[in-house]
Amino acid sequence: MKLNEIPKEELELMGYDDIAFYVLQESGKKMKLQDIFKKVCKALELPDEYVESHIMDFFEVMSTNKKFVMLEKGFWDLQSRHVADIVIEDADEEIENDIEDEEEIVEETNDEDEDIFYDQDDETDDTDDDDLADLVVIDSNEEDEQSL
Repeated sequence: MKLNEIPKEELELMGYDDIAFYVLQESGKKMKLQDIFKKVCKALELPDEYVESHIMDFFEVMSTNKKFVMLEKGFWDLQSRHVADIVIEDADEEIENDIEDEEEIVEETNDEDEDIFYDQDDETDDTDDDDLADLVVIDSNEEDEQSL
């Protein structure tokens, strides 16, 4: 069935993704997202301003639907027309790579100081004895006796 053969009442009950599927199927080629949405809006007889204000909602619908695939340079197409390139690594090779990566991380951490809060090379003391000269310690018992 073609998009223009579907009654408007039925189109209004369909989601954007369902209508977009018909649009891409009929076109037979990849299309830009905005062009697809313009055709969806035209089928629903929505104003041109609707395209601009709801394009992000349409993008979300398209990107979460597994029927569609986003291609390079902003083009979209039906997933059924594209084959995914699947690369299967040998499991032993993958484990070896992981072990090598972990060994590199361990070597990097061994190079750093063990205690991050204490710098052994820094012999300067930040506390100044003059700052503490006027310090007076008051026992809480003495404070209570003075207030009586």
